[in-house]
Amino acid sequence: MRIFKTSLLTLSAAILLTVLPAIALADTKANDTQLAKKVRHELVMLPYYGVFDNLAYKINGGTVTLYGQVVRSTTRSSAERVVKKLPGVAQVVNNIKVLPLSRFDDQTRVAVYRSIARTGGLYRYLQGGNPSLHIIVDHGRVALEGVVATSGDKTLATFAANRVSGTFGVTNNLRVESEEAK
Repeated sequence: MRIFKTSLLTLSAAILLTVLPAIALADTKANDTQLAKKVRHELVMLPYYGVFDNLAYKINGGTVTLYGQVVRSTTRSSAERVVKKLPGVAQVVNNIKVLPLSRFDDQTRVAVYRSIARTGGLYRYLQGGNPSLHIIVDHGRVALEGVVATSGDKTLATFAANRVSGTFGVTNNLRVESEEAK
């Protein structure tokens, strides 16, 4: 009987040591998912976040690392400030780049915006307070960021951006919505 109790106790301890880390890991992933939703919400609600800005983030425990490019330095500092206030955030690493002031880049942004908006129904990606397509221009180089519905729209956006004279290259980082679901 004593051997049975010892074996049962050993088996119970082994099961606990196997299951508890898995439960803790699942709980951490759930917390990271909830925190990610809150971070995203705060970033897209920033007052000056728009089509010419791109914000991204990575969560590792209580540390949130912010990435991207913005036109205004106030957007950079506001992003850090609102994320720091969220419960569960212990530290914010702000790697957001403020794009340099340039009349040429401003003109290029507007020209690319107009070209995309006038091409094959792509205007819908530029609409609203949180557009799904973002146009980043840095020293004449254009990067398209965000999500579109089809690979055809992705190709059209590249074509429209390349039509603008004076750009020094277009990088298409657009993701296709149907491919993201996989």
